[in-house]
Amino acid sequence: MAKPNYSFEKRQRELAKKRKQDAKDAKKREAREAASAQSVAEPQAEAPAPVDDAANAPAAPRVHLRSSE
Repeated sequence: MAKPNYSFEKRQRELAKKRKQDAKDAKKREAREAASAQSVAEPQAEAPAPVDDAANAPAAPRVHLRSSE
């Protein structure tokens, strides 16, 4: 009886997984390029400059120090 070649099967699974991931990456890349091409074709209005205000800044975290006895 022939012995199964597990290394070959594993390699085939790895190649299939890589092909699937490459296809997924290519699809994402195409969507990103289409979105960037669309944004270049339709420029957006300039965003207002951010206001540097202490009231809008997040509060500093409170630190509790243990007292040494």
